[in-house]
Amino acid sequence: MKIGFVIADENEYYPFLDFARENGAKEYRKRNRDYVEFSYAGKDIIAVKAGIGKVNGASSAAFLIADDKVDAIMSFGLSGAISGLSKNDVVAGTSYTECDFDLTAIGYPLGKKPQDVYVYEADKHLLETALKVDGMKTAACGCGDLFLADKERKDLYKETFNINEFDMETGAEASVCYDAGIPFLAIRQVSDTADDTAAESYRELNASQPVDLTVVIKKIIELL
Repeated sequence: MKIGFVIADENEYYPFLDFARENGAKEYRKRNRDYVEFSYAGKDIIAVKAGIGKVNGASSAAFLIADDKVDAIMSFGLSGAISGLSKNDVVAGTSYTECDFDLTAIGYPLGKKPQDVYVYEADKHLLETALKVDGMKTAACGCGDLFLADKERKDLYKETFNINEFDMETGAEASVCYDAGIPFLAIRQVSDTADDTAAESYRELNASQPVDLTVVIKKIIELL
């Protein structure tokens, strides 16, 4: 099994890189991105430091599918709590929606795409495996190209999409994987409450890193 990992931020990527180096990592750069390849627990792993945002996440997922022929894609990083979650919770996404997709001016509901599918489901096997990790919770994921720090917009997304967390990549990554027929799962740690305190909370958590997401991902790889 060959698993691709899309990692947005350097603070999330470098701890994973340390894990990779412990397992004979091959490091290189292509398509203006940093990559690392290694094997662990009988799986071939390739990870890319994608950069923040939907375009970076989606294109990096597409590169892993087209260039590297991965069998599945996972992403992980930080997110804001919308409903039912607390700071430091680690969640496996059950569904993924691009909340900022907006054709309301021509009669579509917020988030609705002209094609039938616009809410993308997590791969069942990947999700079931992730839920075997102690403390793992589930969350409906929303995403958009913005750092959400606005209670009014937060409430709109909660009411419209019934989501639990908000990030900047997962819906776009899931869209690419859906079109390519590739299993997808995102793991997220809650860093803030997506309101006017979000920026400060995010900076504090990024500095302290109380939960090592690489340890969580390592356990998932072992269980697959």
